Amino acid sequence: MDRVAQDQPGTRPIGSVERVSGPVVDVVCPETLPALHEALRVPLDGGACMLEVHHHLDATRLRAVALHATAGLRRGSPVYGTGGPLRVPVSESCLGRVLDVFGAPLDGGPPLAAERYRAVSEPPAPISEVRGPEAILETGIKVVDLLCPFVRGGKTGLFGGAGVGKTVLIMEFMHAVTALHQGVSVFAGIGERIREAHELWREMEGAGVLPSTVLVFGQMDESPGVRFRAGATALAYAEYLRDTLGREVLVLMDNAFRFVQAGSEISGLLGRMPATVGYQPTLLTEVAELEERIASTRTGTITSVQAVYVPADDMTDPAVSAILAHLDSLVILSREQAGRGIYPAVDPLASQSHLLDRRIVGDRHYEVARTVREHLARYQELQDIIAMLGMEALSEDDRRVVLRARRLQRYLSQPFHVVAEHTGLQGVSVPLEQTLTDCDAFLAGRYDAVDEEACYMRGAMETK
Repeated sequence: MDRVAQDQPGTRPIGSVERVSGPVVDVVCPETLPALHEALRVPLDGGACMLEVHHHLDATRLRAVALHATAGLRRGSPVYGTGGPLRVPVSESCLGRVLDVFGAPLDGGPPLAAERYRAVSEPPAPISEVRGPEAILETGIKVVDLLCPFVRGGKTGLFGGAGVGKTVLIMEFMHAVTALHQGVSVFAGIGERIREAHELWREMEGAGVLPSTVLVFGQMDESPGVRFRAGATALAYAEYLRDTLGREVLVLMDNAFRFVQAGSEISGLLGRMPATVGYQPTLLTEVAELEERIASTRTGTITSVQAVYVPADDMTDPAVSAILAHLDSLVILSREQAGRGIYPAVDPLASQSHLLDRRIVGDRHYEVARTVREHLARYQELQDIIAMLGMEALSEDDRRVVLRARRLQRYLSQPFHVVAEHTGLQGVSVPLEQTLTDCDAFLAGRYDAVDEEACYMRGAMETK
């Protein structure tokens, strides 16, 4: 719920600093302890250090995590309460801006002129207001719409390492939501390197998607409290845009695993006993608190795409499993696909969506997607035989399947709008119905005489 902005908190301190250990600050409060997750303020020369309450040690002492650098803090420094959780200024002028976890500008522009503030730790929308995912969200990206369609109002996990096109794919999603659905995007950079954040900002500016985007960064060198709250701040802006503009909102999070890491760091600093594989005992709760806020209501829709790092490529890692439990679609970016020059480098066999069900997408979409997967899977099975003995060793049916699969593999590549300046190829957006028609034609053999390279990096087959 939006709250009216208040001036500086009262001049009477609620307590004083007792101990400082890195980003952990113990505070003595002689009278009343502030509530958990309340924001506290410690004045410093030339500014202030914000704290967030995480633990009540006893009747008069609490433990908080600093959201700023603790240099300059000393024992006995007065601590002021703010009367509530961390809040950020919200207004429609946030679009096109680069902000930090406090809603302060990072782009050198003026502060947001906002008369209302919103708590970053808002509870999810009431269950009576939530609308469940009912349809797919078309992106115009052929391989995604066909094999692992996005759920409108759902959550998609994007799994990929460095150099396989993850950032480009995220930017194209933003472009699609802006162009196809007249929506807005909110990007949460959790633990981003400053270089990557700057490059992303400039690339979005060059691609023309920045005016309909809010960028929120919790940088890698900042306090774990900042990295832990960066995703929540981004969701506060997404919820505001959903509730006030009533438009399609796309939330992009990079990287969801760094959110878990920040929570693990905070848990260790607070002295909690580690749980499975050294993760915090509150892992499932923390992930759920963030994920459950991504929801559609009667006023608007929030759809999420989350980049997820997989430690040691182990999909059973507790952090990955906790995030997977909330996802509706899974997009795997393959280094092998990137090595073949197939962009987007989506693995068509490993990627999947809960919405790819004939009762939701219809019989035609379901059957085309299933048959395309069968052809690609059979091609993968026969690759060793082809490498050792050649195509001549295959039966006529297998040879036909392999040739069609190779054309389909190349057809599912696509030039993107957001990198047209770098590639020299004009970006294309292909409607789902056209993708199904083209794949039907490939499977029926109508393009068997077409050269494979003519299927590569293009839109629909009947356009040049």
